[in-house]
Amino acid sequence: MAMAPPSPPCLLRALPLVASSSSRRLRRRPTTSLLRCSSPSADAASPSGEGGREYEPSFADDFLLAFFRAKMVEEVGWDSEKPGYNGLIEVANRLMVKGKSALETEQSAVRVLRSLFPPLLLVLFKALLAPIANGQLASMMVARATALSCQWLMGPCSVNSVTLSNGKSLSSGVFVEKCKYLEESKCLGVCINTCKLPTQTFFKDYMGVDLYMEPNFEDYSCQFNFGVSPPPLDTDKALKEPCLDICTNARRRKEIGTGSSTDGLQCPQV
Repeated sequence: MAMAPPSPPCLLRALPLVASSSSRRLRRRPTTSLLRCSSPSADAASPSGEGGREYEPSFADDFLLAFFRAKMVEEVGWDSEKPGYNGLIEVANRLMVKGKSALETEQSAVRVLRSLFPPLLLVLFKALLAPIANGQLASMMVARATALSCQWLMGPCSVNSVTLSNGKSLSSGVFVEKCKYLEESKCLGVCINTCKLPTQTFFKDYMGVDLYMEPNFEDYSCQFNFGVSPPPLDTDKALKEPCLDICTNARRRKEIGTGSSTDGLQCPQV
């Protein structure tokens, strides 16, 4: 899907910060396809990464990173001095701080996602494509588009099959082997409020496609289930998870409190 070009000043400023990585290449196992419709193997989901693919961004990925970062900067009204992905994570953290509530942060993130697409494209997709075959065609389309265009943000991912509410299987899932955004942000709240919830809302409200995202906070993998409605917030297990072990704020709270680990410490930003 085509995206409207970002404003020249922001993009020109952001591109030099990430251009240094454009010469790197994607390394993967010879027999593995970027788009596969079978369930991911156990070693692909291994937190140690043994047997998994390592994704190195291309120039196109650097451009997408700069484009996305420019849109986030417009929403936040602030930019980091750090280059590349590290700077993007700092902008995401500022987005969390800017929001007066989790809902306000989610709404800001939805506006960022909307700004990535021409408005008419979203309207036409929802009106013309989303209704076909009870949404199954649209679900498969966005799954493949996500797997192809978002590895710069999430890391290696592949299309797989999911079970719909009617019990049928459809190749409308995306499995992220180890989410770079979660790993680098080190925050469950950033994952939930700037990625999971706003992404689910964006696809449903503006593209007419149901989406249920299932992040795994132990191995940092994530399963996108396009065509599957998310559960109510009060029953979504992802929102009941404790802070990540790698969360620096959780470790500080642990040191102040009496707990011996971060287990059971609810993320205050969810």
